[in-house]
Amino acid sequence: MKKILLSIFIIIPALLLVGCGESENKQNYEAQKLSSVNTENKNNTADQPPTSNQSSNEESKPPVEEALYEFSTPIKAKSENRLNNIRLTCEELNETIVENGSEFSFCNTVGQASSSKGYKKADVIINKRTVQAIGGGMCQVSTTLYNAVLGVPNLEVTERHSHDKPVNYIEAGKDATISYGSLDLKFKNNTGKKIKIYASSDNVNVTVKIVSVS
Repeated sequence: MKKILLSIFIIIPALLLVGCGESENKQNYEAQKLSSVNTENKNNTADQPPTSNQSSNEESKPPVEEALYEFSTPIKAKSENRLNNIRLTCEELNETIVENGSEFSFCNTVGQASSSKGYKKADVIINKRTVQAIGGGMCQVSTTLYNAVLGVPNLEVTERHSHDKPVNYIEAGKDATISYGSLDLKFKNNTGKKIKIYASSDNVNVTVKIVSVS
């Protein structure tokens, strides 16, 4: 009987030790497995391409504009109709983009003056005479643009015409008259970048600003 009890006391601790060893080994194995999965997930996350939100943020960055030249001419003839025509012309011209290598046309950009577009009769010069016609005042905007273009290297003027008598808002030889279908102001953009034209009037001056866009 003593021998049997002694054997039991010896076997039970041994079993307990074996059980503890298996449990500890199992825990170590599970910990190693979890660590491996976490490492793999990290690697997979690092290899993933940017999310659509990240791409969208990069694409939505505003373009960079750099001022190239600005020119203004004073408005001396301030009839209500003429101021109206100048304002409408500036609105048509404002924020026009000219791609690198392309040619700008004032007539094609602004279009033909008409009463349906809101233009009114004001002074224009025809055959060395000042007469009333729809769109009078548009030429001050084209003249202001012409002089702004002259201030930017690599903007090549390809068409330009002078009035047949002096105008009071620019010195002689610096004006640029237009007549839809016959006389135009054109230039080619050879700057290597696209440009943007800002045009405005505050009833005191007409101002044109040219910027590069990248």
